[in-house]
Amino acid sequence: MSKPTARQRAARLAFWHGAVDPEPVDGGITNTNFLVRQAGQRYFVRIGDDIPHHGVFRFNELAASRAAAACGLSPEVLYTEPGVIVLAFIDGRTLTEADFQDPETVAAALALIGRVHQDVAAAFSGPAVLFWPPKVCADYVAIARSGNKPNTLRDALPRLETIADALTRQIGPMQPTLCHNDLLAGNFIDDGSRLWLIDWDYAGFNDALFDLANFASNNQLRDDQVVALLSAYYGIAPDSDQRRRFAAMACFSLLRETLWAAASEIHATLDIDFAAYGQENLDRLERAYERLQDVN
Repeated sequence: MSKPTARQRAARLAFWHGAVDPEPVDGGITNTNFLVRQAGQRYFVRIGDDIPHHGVFRFNELAASRAAAACGLSPEVLYTEPGVIVLAFIDGRTLTEADFQDPETVAAALALIGRVHQDVAAAFSGPAVLFWPPKVCADYVAIARSGNKPNTLRDALPRLETIADALTRQIGPMQPTLCHNDLLAGNFIDDGSRLWLIDWDYAGFNDALFDLANFASNNQLRDDQVVALLSAYYGIAPDSDQRRRFAAMACFSLLRETLWAAASEIHATLDIDFAAYGQENLDRLERAYERLQDVN
């Protein structure tokens, strides 16, 4: 959906009492987002259809958003219709990777992640998506290989499949719980007194270790921060087996980002350099996979 069409739809929602003037909010890739002001209140509007090639299904996003809101982790869901979610507006600052050099910020984020795995998982109602890294990556490989449009990673696919097979053997069996699965810095908001976790497009049942590795990898935590993260989450310092599993999950997180970019090259219509993003993550993956061999 084009941004002008999405804006028209946002303006015509039955939720409003009178005319509104939706203001575009930059940064959305899987949604077109708007800020709407009415009667002294502010609302955040997300508009987007299902994106099957990325495993994004709006019924699942809505269920996770409602569960997270019920647990106080995310803004309240105020109105929905197919392809539309209206949320309470959180007045705050979007975090950056640099914020996670601060131990207190990491601890606050980890507390939210832990509540996703416990409280939000318990509050989640209805059918749910499975987000298991080997399956997610295998689907992306199939998309990248069969797409009608070329992608810059096609020649690397055999190598990436080899890496995925090796990682699958190292991460161990899944212990499923609800995970966010997209713990970028930009999905945390600081309102001045606490953190909020937003954007549940990729939520699904997965192993908690993936969320921890995804968070650490996306925000480029140092090795000492990773040890502190695992120790705080599990209540005990990680042994060699857990360090290897974590390192393998971190590689899977980077592999997923790499293949996400390849699929986006084929299907996305946004003016974003997905090829450069894919290459950046492929380079990071190769370095992380090399380090994995030395984890003991």
